[in-house]
Amino acid sequence: MLAILGAVAIAVGSLTPGSEMPTNLPWDKFNHFIGYAGLAGLVGLAGLPLVRTFIAVVLYGICIEYLQIPVPGRSGGDWNDILANSLGAATAVLVLAGVRRFMLRT
Repeated sequence: MLAILGAVAIAVGSLTPGSEMPTNLPWDKFNHFIGYAGLAGLVGLAGLPLVRTFIAVVLYGICIEYLQIPVPGRSGGDWNDILANSLGAATAVLVLAGVRRFMLRT
């Protein structure tokens, strides 16, 4: 359930016209990295295998990027955003894999 709420929050934030966005947000790529790391973490914690988690979150990010194209004030389809999304998802998946490995050893 939290993963779905995370995905909805990303969609709302990503598909809001640029003129309605706050002007004091931190660096855009950092926002993408953190948002998709959080989403991948939630999806992974929900029980989806980590490889599938990574693939699903990256594909979701690509879809959102292309859905932004017609949104006023947004630059959808930005490959740098897709890269930041993917790096965030990969980081979360690697952290979860490390935690799972550690927990199995104890």
